Amino acid sequence: MKIKRQSKILELIRSEAIDTQELLAEKLAQNGFNVTQATISRDIRELKITKVSMQNGGFRYAVTERVGGETSKRLVRVLKEGIVSVDYASNILVIKTLQGMAMAVAAAVDSMEDDDIMGTIAGDDTIFCAVKSEEKAIAFIDRLKSEVTI
Repeated sequence: MKIKRQSKILELIRSEAIDTQELLAEKLAQNGFNVTQATISRDIRELKITKVSMQNGGFRYAVTERVGGETSKRLVRVLKEGIVSVDYASNILVIKTLQGMAMAVAAAVDSMEDDDIMGTIAGDDTIFCAVKSEEKAIAFIDRLKSEVTI
């Protein structure tokens, strides 16, 4: 439940300008997660979420952790627990996940900041991931298998 809730938090703050824990709690409740302010505060800390300024002068929550070359423990956990299988067709990866986990896994893949990944599209349990070439798709699958042991 915690991983699904935290995945939903990441999805919400990436898609909407959420500026308070109260608004985040409201959005989570609309998505079936009834949580206390203490739980949200703990999730924000664990996910390394902070407030950043927007162009209009306001603030919003954003993920501040930059993963770079080494995948963080949190990312590994989301990938390890969410991914069911990975395959490819030419330069497109098809990542199958547990039901409801595709958005979280796609966000984790995006956070890996791999220059060969051009973008991800997530459904409920399937992710399409465009990679620059077939060779780079194979290399990324190998990276996932070595770092996440899927």
